[in-house]
Amino acid sequence: MSDQQQQPPPATSSHINVFWDDGMLDHYTGEGVFDSGINPGFLDVLEKHPENSDRVRNMLSILKRGPISPFLSWHSSRPATVTQLLSFHTQEYIDSLIEAEKNGGKMICGATFLNIGSWNAALLAAGTALSAMKYILDGHGKICYALVRPPGHHAQPTQADGYCFLNNAGLAVQYALDSGSKRVAVIDIDVHYGNGTAEGFYRSDKVLTVSLHMNHGSWGPSHPQTGDINELGEGAGFGYNLNVPLPNGTGDNGYKYAMTEVVVPAVRKFDPDMMVFVVGQDSSAFDPNGRQCLTMEGYRDIGKTIHGLADNHSNGRILIVQEGGYHVTYSAYCLHATLEGVLNLPNPLLSDPIGYYPEDDSFAVKAVESIKHHHKQVVPFLREVVDH
Repeated sequence: MSDQQQQPPPATSSHINVFWDDGMLDHYTGEGVFDSGINPGFLDVLEKHPENSDRVRNMLSILKRGPISPFLSWHSSRPATVTQLLSFHTQEYIDSLIEAEKNGGKMICGATFLNIGSWNAALLAAGTALSAMKYILDGHGKICYALVRPPGHHAQPTQADGYCFLNNAGLAVQYALDSGSKRVAVIDIDVHYGNGTAEGFYRSDKVLTVSLHMNHGSWGPSHPQTGDINELGEGAGFGYNLNVPLPNGTGDNGYKYAMTEVVVPAVRKFDPDMMVFVVGQDSSAFDPNGRQCLTMEGYRDIGKTIHGLADNHSNGRILIVQEGGYHVTYSAYCLHATLEGVLNLPNPLLSDPIGYYPEDDSFAVKAVESIKHHHKQVVPFLREVVDH
């Protein structure tokens, strides 16, 4: 996409390099009753699957035409190769996806549809995340954003799940490790547990995975993980997978408390040399696929926290990877606010058109305090820092 190519600006943390390819719009997820693909025959109007191209078109347009646009530069990417995919996924699993594509597509697991065009879009999404990480590692930029679909954080090494085929963030993390990074911190704020990324590094002490998510539990064979506080990793990785399951309705103040009381101390202790920020706007107050109450202000605050952690630990380097966010318009606004925060801008660039939602953070505070206590008791590398 030649119109996206620009000369690289100086590598600073006051600028974001956005990686994108239009081919990711070709992933068609169908219509039906929400994400089921079911047409019961007695509804006159079916809805698009929530993970449809419209949501990403609006993310794309708000970044190109919204007030944040002067802070961004645009870059194209290339599809990932099968060899690159095998750094995270198994050959047998990749072969099964290729076979499904050759046979015209199918539902891979619940609500996760691979159709004609989906496999190429998935390869582009994985390649986009890898291209963005390479740009950082090569010293061309401090902050990169991989605007991708299909999303990836539910995809496990051997299993698709939750609209995800390839783990875009996980592939980028492994690429950073293979390129010399010693410790990578992954902070995932999608409303659902980043189970695939966690599974990929569950036995590693080189990757700290922290997931703030709605307390939804397992949802079937493709998602056996519960996302609860006892899923801490195994072997050398014990204690390096930190789950922060938050009560339904946790809003801006509750998320800010969780970031301050759990995420920041853990990242400080881990001291990563690379930060990966996994973003999903399905934790917003109006998302059809979540039950949390974040507004633009909350996303902006989280972005500022990530900026501060990166400045203190990874020399300002942050890879941002897109995941969910299914309200077709408000998700774009929340993405804009998130990136404003990551840039640490002094004042909001864009006002919230609908963002008032009453919140009671008392339940969230109790949950976070319980999680802190649990970490202090059972996570070796956190025992000295939870009471900061």
